[in-house]
Amino acid sequence: MAWERELETALELARAAASVALGHFGSAAAETKADDSPVTIADRECERLIAARLAEAFPADGVFGEEGASRAGSSGRRWIIDPIDGTRDYVRGAFLWAHLLALEAEGEIVLGVASFPLQGRVFYASRAQGAWCVEGRTETQLRCSAIAQPGRAVLCFGQLNQARREPWGGRLLEFFEPFWAVRSMGGATDAMLVASGKAEAYLEPGLKPWDVAALAIIGEEAGCVWHDFEGRRTIYGGSLALYAPGLGRAVRGFLGLDL
Repeated sequence: MAWERELETALELARAAASVALGHFGSAAAETKADDSPVTIADRECERLIAARLAEAFPADGVFGEEGASRAGSSGRRWIIDPIDGTRDYVRGAFLWAHLLALEAEGEIVLGVASFPLQGRVFYASRAQGAWCVEGRTETQLRCSAIAQPGRAVLCFGQLNQARREPWGGRLLEFFEPFWAVRSMGGATDAMLVASGKAEAYLEPGLKPWDVAALAIIGEEAGCVWHDFEGRRTIYGGSLALYAPGLGRAVRGFLGLDL
């Protein structure tokens, strides 16, 4: 299987990171970074652990992490690390936080892992191998929803507190209105609901590459469509729209993209 060793390593690193994060859970105090986002000792320790073990396993690969891990590689590959996605949830003792790890090869994301220690679920995908969820001893292939009508669809939308700053902010409530339900539980959780076919669309502005990479490949391998808010298939666009194909008209219409 393509990317087998890389995927096995990524899954093992997610387990190791979970052990570190759970060891600090409930006691880690948050500091505020320059961008006003929180960081804890658990974020930093998880990233150091992941980066160090990747250097041992794949010394020619680069590394790019949220908390500063950075190494240029010679292989044309780079690992993208979000040691704890949802640090606000982690600090507050909620169950929505995750470890996100992805591999970029020649500019394309080819592998992704999203691990939710308190939910007991690990989602993963590699290029052309499908997307999967492991829960306990059960492994299930992910398939996105076939629902095509907003009136039967669940929409997930992140960072609603940024909406008034955006050019589409004034149209947001109108966009929400036709949907069967609207949720906002945190990017990684929302995205995996879409990849699992339990929701139909997830949109979020204000994202970094490490927020997007793993979620995009898992969603894509589950049959979803993904791009940034400008319609570009890039993890570097600062946003993510991930949705079931049948919701394309509604999502792209809201974003003002050509249909």
